[in-house]
Amino acid sequence: MEQLDAHRIRENLRELSREPHLASSPRDEDLVQLLLQRWKDPESGLDSAEASTYEVLLSFPSQEQPNVVDIVGPTGGIIHSCHRTEENVTGEQGGPDVVQPYAAYAPSGTPQGLLVYANRGAEEDFKELQTQGIKLEGTIALTRYGGVGRGAKAVNAAKHGIAGVLVYTDPADINDGLSSPDETFPNSWYLPPSGVERGSYYEYFGDPLTPYLPAVPSSFRVDLANVSGFPPIPTQPIGFQDARDLLCNLNGTLAPATWQGALGCHYRLGPGFRADGDFPADSQVNVSVYNRLELRNSSNVLGIIRGAVEPGEPSSCCLHPRPLLCSGCRCPHPALPLPPPSPAPPAHLSLSSGSLPLFLWPDRYVLYGNHRDSWVHGAVDPSSGTAILLELSRVLGTLLKKGTWRPRRSIVFASWGAEEFGLIGSTEFTEFFNKLQERTVAYINVDISVFANATLRVQGTPPVQSVVFSATKEIRSPGPGDLSIYDNWIRYFNRSSPVYGLVPSLGSLGAGSDYAPFIHFLGISSMDIAYTYDRSKTSARIYPTYHTAFDTFDYVDKFLDPGFSSHQAVARTAGSVILRLSDSFFLPLKVSDYSETLRSFLQAAQQDLGALLEQHSISLGPLVTAVEKFEAEAAALGQRISTLQKGSPDPLQVRMLNDQLMLLERTFLNPRAFPEERYYSHVLWAPRTGSVVTFPGLSNACSRARDTASGSEAWAEVQRQLSIVVTALEGAAATLRPVADL
Repeated sequence: MEQLDAHRIRENLRELSREPHLASSPRDEDLVQLLLQRWKDPESGLDSAEASTYEVLLSFPSQEQPNVVDIVGPTGGIIHSCHRTEENVTGEQGGPDVVQPYAAYAPSGTPQGLLVYANRGAEEDFKELQTQGIKLEGTIALTRYGGVGRGAKAVNAAKHGIAGVLVYTDPADINDGLSSPDETFPNSWYLPPSGVERGSYYEYFGDPLTPYLPAVPSSFRVDLANVSGFPPIPTQPIGFQDARDLLCNLNGTLAPATWQGALGCHYRLGPGFRADGDFPADSQVNVSVYNRLELRNSSNVLGIIRGAVEPGEPSSCCLHPRPLLCSGCRCPHPALPLPPPSPAPPAHLSLSSGSLPLFLWPDRYVLYGNHRDSWVHGAVDPSSGTAILLELSRVLGTLLKKGTWRPRRSIVFASWGAEEFGLIGSTEFTEFFNKLQERTVAYINVDISVFANATLRVQGTPPVQSVVFSATKEIRSPGPGDLSIYDNWIRYFNRSSPVYGLVPSLGSLGAGSDYAPFIHFLGISSMDIAYTYDRSKTSARIYPTYHTAFDTFDYVDKFLDPGFSSHQAVARTAGSVILRLSDSFFLPLKVSDYSETLRSFLQAAQQDLGALLEQHSISLGPLVTAVEKFEAEAAALGQRISTLQKGSPDPLQVRMLNDQLMLLERTFLNPRAFPEERYYSHVLWAPRTGSVVTFPGLSNACSRARDTASGSEAWAEVQRQLSIVVTALEGAAATLRPVADL
């Protein structure tokens, strides 16, 4: 922990964010080589490092024909144009490698029509406009970020006949209402008026042409005409200074109070501009988008530390068939010297290729990853995470090269490519799924490592809670005082646990970063670690310069984390978690912590859905029984582990118990549970569209069936989703029973 150096993290970040590194760009490839160089360093490198390349479909704006948003007067002439680029306030926003703001995967086109304001672009927002008597056909919708996903704004708009969509960031949502240049970067951490949030508008994750298949040359590719998940209409993001010009001149009914923002005027709904404004009343907005799709090569980089024990064959070290792997185990035999680091295997035998022979690697992996690509300089997103990745691997690599340490289980460090376009690199990696599902203990994600410098924030599945709590109790929090990270964390985010009392609260994992394919597709226990804001001091939905050209090294150095103590705290937390997962004799995954989640889901179903289900002769009895079975088996497994920890257990007994802990998460997968979704198989953490916070499939099905008659297909789906959950819970309980108990 002491060797994790804040100054080195700072210098890593300076180098990583020195130039824009959009996925597949020359600078992105330079960073691939930088990672390989660091991980092959003779003094601080790892056992091996390799890059694997995928050919994936990406989306870029045309350099020859930039995207433009114009106001067209009654005679057809352009009377006003929105800014095409962000203001060059520090000399870093105007370079040739700064990509123009755009909506990735939005189709090209030049729609033109009267402007309407549609709040956040949710389905209910467009219905509200129709309720107000506004004809939406052929209009251009101005929407603001938040509420629903980027791509959903365009999908929802197209359903109502809207021709094009504009998206902006309202100062009320990200700047605490501040909007003047002297109140924003470079004078504070707030977003300048010209700032534009770029992003992917693709609905799914992974390469669009090869769903469920790795994007390698031999894989089948979907015909471009049959690709789903792209926005159906031209879409373009703009800055809030341009949004102010549009929105503050709109005609029509006053927007609802919850739709108002901080642009300094009363927001109206449209359509069209008011007669006493800056533009003629019958002026229209033209959105010209010239995005193009391109097949590009994008690389993942893997750095590997081989584990010392837990080899592939069940005979393992205590029988000494391979005594050199005995160092570090807890058998009664003397530790023998470790083998010297071996060269990286040839490419066709790589971990990433899915064809590595079992005997080359101890067969339990702890994965730690972050993406490498950014929209522009990406100092916060993602380079704050990569800076920590490099420092953690340097410290562990140095111990490795000195011969003073080797983990029980293998550690795999990963730098994913093309995350910003839809988690592409990590998803392609997980599509070689058999090996990962069978052998991965957990996945640790550190993407944006520091949103702000107030407190730790962790999202994860319940079994990882205990290992994070244990780690954070032993690490000092940055800042004055002598609080641990745990004690500081509990001041900002906490919940009352029926088992533990007041504890820090873990968030659940959605699909916002590279943990998504690991938890939703492969069922691998996962977590995401970062430092974040004091919510009582800001209403920002995310750090203000997110996905803009103002996310630079100086922004982090001056405003987010001067001194880099929060970066160091995240590095120490993540490093401690890695060591606990890779070195502990018994895996520190506490499956009984799932019982609280299941019990809360059950209680929500009983309280909020029970009467409705009863009306349609659907009983929650089997679900109650299944939850109780899980609780009993989880408690019994915990007791068996506690008993074994007091003695000198046979390593094979420990191996069996560790496999039960590792594989529990997989039992919640059902690849047929959500046919309308892609990659979502986890019946506890799939997207929930229903309002009841319970098992997502049950919540969603009840929401759709609520106003239909008994016996309808919608109510049959409710019964199916209930059966899916019950079966998953029964399978989970069975997995936790003693292995010999069939």
